[in-house]
Amino acid sequence: MIGIIDRRLAGKNKSIGNRERFLRRYKDQVKEAVKRAIDGRGIRDIERGEDIHIPRKDISEPVFGHGQGGVREVVHPGNKDFVRGDRIERPKGGQGGGSGKGEASDSGEGEDDFVFSLSKEEFMQVFFEDLALPHLIRTQLAETPEWKTHRAGYSSDGTPNNLHVVRSMRGAIGRRIAIGAGARGELKALEDHLAVLMRSKGDSAIDREIKEVEVAIEALRARIARIPYLDPIDLRFRNRVRVPVPTSKAVMFCLMDVSGSMDEQRKELSKRFFILLYMFLTRHYEKIEIVFIRHHTQAQEVDEENFFHARETGGTVVSSALVLMEEIIKARYSPSEWNIYGAQASDGDNWHHDSGRCRELLSEKILPLVRYYAYVQVADEEQNLWQEYTQLQESHRHFAMRKATDASQIYPVFRDLFKKEGAQAA
Repeated sequence: MIGIIDRRLAGKNKSIGNRERFLRRYKDQVKEAVKRAIDGRGIRDIERGEDIHIPRKDISEPVFGHGQGGVREVVHPGNKDFVRGDRIERPKGGQGGGSGKGEASDSGEGEDDFVFSLSKEEFMQVFFEDLALPHLIRTQLAETPEWKTHRAGYSSDGTPNNLHVVRSMRGAIGRRIAIGAGARGELKALEDHLAVLMRSKGDSAIDREIKEVEVAIEALRARIARIPYLDPIDLRFRNRVRVPVPTSKAVMFCLMDVSGSMDEQRKELSKRFFILLYMFLTRHYEKIEIVFIRHHTQAQEVDEENFFHARETGGTVVSSALVLMEEIIKARYSPSEWNIYGAQASDGDNWHHDSGRCRELLSEKILPLVRYYAYVQVADEEQNLWQEYTQLQESHRHFAMRKATDASQIYPVFRDLFKKEGAQAA
């Protein structure tokens, strides 16, 4: 059996293994903190991690200590209230001043919380670990506007920062061996011949031959020395080429009723649901665009600020938003190139004769174009719009609807909409 220990370091010499064990051990506290962290974020404000505060008492280890015990005599300096034999009462206020590290806070905690920084990847992993997009099929773009660099061997030209030293030296050694092989062989033969001649040194003819051999040896050594140690033809540079990479893109349509019946509390509930859906889609797609459509009697495409904070009065015609959504899809987001998702939030109020048209628009125009469509009603009363939408659930598996009337219900409703199919079947 082979055991592998991962000793890679992850920033500031912190072990990856220790970090993963910490996340597993305090999973419940981290998940609860992540859930609270999204409340104050904007819908696109997820390009960062989060500092998770965990009470120190939750991470403290049990410690065994020895009691003092026995009969002891203790002298307390400054005693003016007690004499020998008095019984000292317990301090009032329960556990007194907390941990002794400074004065106790109003919440009763005398110690600072433990702060653990989650990266963006860890934040998303904790938040969406048991969720999945129903019937997820990624539409690959026919065009490829994104490019990535990949290694493509080595080239003889390049910039100094791409120089591959090992490859260059390997080529230089091979070149020197190839060019100097003949000269070194001849030099070896002359050196052996000189050694034989030196044994018969003293004869005038042999002495002249020795001098000739020595001159030839010096010439060969000079020739070998002239071979450059590193020649420009030896240099090898890492070669990288840009290749097109298929990318998957998604567009998220946010539809919200902003009529007089939608107060700030209901808008806030809708915003939380949209934030959760946007964060969830970023785990599956490299590029996401958001289209904000607000409506009362008329629909309008707006930016995020006006979408959530503009005040409107008047009646409600929900079909105007669905018509505008279809027009935008046909004009800018081809279903063959984009993964389209729709999220609609409303209090259920609608012009009575318009709800049937909304059902028809969704069934015939919108749902055939989208991957998934979620409707959240931020009111408890079931009006005609809810009744019409209920008829779509049986015939369209990628359409879902839920109610949420309190901030604490948004997260459970979202998890119910996007839980994995295996968990849903269970």
